[in-house]
This record gives sequence, C-alpha cells and structure tokens, in this order.
Amino acid sequence: MAKKAVASLQKGAGKGYAKVIKMVKSEKTGAYTFQEDIIPNEMVKDYFKK
Repeated sequence: MAKKAVASLQKGAGKGYAKVIKMVKSEKTGAYTFQEDIIPNEMVKDYFKK
C-alpha cells in the first residue's frame, strides 16, 4: 500500500510534495509514535525543526 501512495506522488503536480515521517515521544507513556504528513518540498526542513 505504501508503494502505491509514494508512486502517486511522483506523477504530475505531486512532484512538489514530500511524504515525511517523524518520530514523536509521548509525554504520558514515554513510548514513541510515528507521525506521517505530506507537505510541500520547501517546508521539509522547517517541519523537522519543530
């Protein structure tokens, strides 16, 4: 399923976007979760600075 989502980003206007995955630690339990987003290529560095 992931291959299909990534492949669809490579066609047409989707080339200006990137799928990013960030690991976030829960304050309550201390466990890590993964947060996935699709953002414009220009905002990738700012996304990971947060």
